[in-house]
Amino acid sequence: METAGRVVAGIAGALVIVVVIDAAVRTFVLPRGAAVPLTRLVSRVSRWCFDLLTRRIDDYKRIDRVLALYGPVTLLLFPAVWLVGSFTGFALLYGAFGDVGTRAAIRDSGSALFTLGFATPGDLPSTGLVIVEAAAGLALLALLIAYLPTIYGTFSRRELMVSQLSVRAGTPPSAVELIERAYRAEFSDQLDNLFEQWEGWFVELGETHTTFAILNFFRSPHVDRSWITASGAVLDTAGLRLALLDQPWSPRPALCIRAGSVTLREIADYFSIPHDADPAPDDPISIGREEFDELVARLRKSDVPMKADLDEAWRNFRGWRVNYDTVLLTLAGFVSAPPAVWSSDRSPPIRHRPPVRTRRNRAKSSS
Repeated sequence: METAGRVVAGIAGALVIVVVIDAAVRTFVLPRGAAVPLTRLVSRVSRWCFDLLTRRIDDYKRIDRVLALYGPVTLLLFPAVWLVGSFTGFALLYGAFGDVGTRAAIRDSGSALFTLGFATPGDLPSTGLVIVEAAAGLALLALLIAYLPTIYGTFSRRELMVSQLSVRAGTPPSAVELIERAYRAEFSDQLDNLFEQWEGWFVELGETHTTFAILNFFRSPHVDRSWITASGAVLDTAGLRLALLDQPWSPRPALCIRAGSVTLREIADYFSIPHDADPAPDDPISIGREEFDELVARLRKSDVPMKADLDEAWRNFRGWRVNYDTVLLTLAGFVSAPPAVWSSDRSPPIRHRPPVRTRRNRAKSSS
């Protein structure tokens, strides 16, 4: 190899290795959300492939089964791409420093990366590269092995609360179902404790789902459950508790809404999803007054005590909902959430999402 070619190969190999190490450290080690170009490229290519697989599928349950593999498969693709990058980068360095042919450089790089030991370069620079590459290969695999329990432990804690919510709010969850059951089963006085628990859940969600962004696409074990639709149900319940229900004032639902809104915005910011960071209380929301009145009528049939001034209640609820309305719907579409009332049923159009079957829809279809 000519001197100029060796210099170019050495610079290219060093740059590839730096990109790989930077991606590995910022994806798995850095304790904050960071935009990593290589990681995002792998995620987008993987999602494009999964979108191709679901393009001609019309049944949402079958789509969910396919998309359930997206998160785990992409997580495993990260170290695979890093290993390929390391292999290529060090092969270029062997060619630059050892002045060997392409076949020999590939052989030396593969032997060192996977610590096979069948190739032993004789010169000192190549021997040093062998040691460094072997250490790098082991470190990349160790990162994945070490962080898999952390990622799946976080996923389990998230899903524990989502599953518990289904006991109180149904599947898929809804605010009206949660309030009805609270008064029917006489645990309405415990709603504030529920909001306190979910405030902590939102805080952890914001930290973990921006540090390990792939967790946003890990789907719930149950096809009709999702972390984002559960978030919407809890936040709507907190807003209705403050605006509509005839209960004494408590700061817990307000703090829950604040924690949820901040968390959803942080996740949206990580993925560069546009949203209004400071909406006005009278900004429009995706829920209409007619839908609010239908909810009131349903709660009235269940003998739920409500405030007398429904116009003021509507204005107050809209003022709470506007804090998370847009970002909730956008994230629901972004992760292809299952149908749920007042969240994914009105999110930006996503291919193959079926309409949610609300009571109103069922009444229309039977008339």
